[in-house]
Amino acid sequence: MSIQQTDVLYTAVATAENGRDGRVATDDGRLAVVVNPPKEMGGSGTGTNPEQLFAAGYSACFQGALAVVARQEKADITGSTVTAKVGIGKNADGFGLIVEISAGIPNADPATARALLQKAHQVCPYSRATAGNITVTLT
Repeated sequence: MSIQQTDVLYTAVATAENGRDGRVATDDGRLAVVVNPPKEMGGSGTGTNPEQLFAAGYSACFQGALAVVARQEKADITGSTVTAKVGIGKNADGFGLIVEISAGIPNADPATARALLQKAHQVCPYSRATAGNITVTLT
């Protein structure tokens, strides 16, 4: 379900120069990075790339969703980590993304951890935004 402009609590603003081979910075100066295509895609690989930035944002957002779900379920996720692997490759329309989300939840048995991941995937804003658009696998 989408939100309305009046529901917005915060808006991030970033500007890119020269696309995948340039620079990206936020309007507040907290993030300013050189972006370059990875070597696997013919680039220098010296800077970061959009897929790494997406993976960083997705993993942080998913960790937050996991915390929300854990509080609701009264589960202990102390010391947990979430890793997002974002792949890019050619598809029929040009290029597409694929994501794998994995979590380490040391205080939960495998069945509980899996259930928490599934529930977090349902509430994570990144997961909801990408639903039906890209393949996301939970491991």
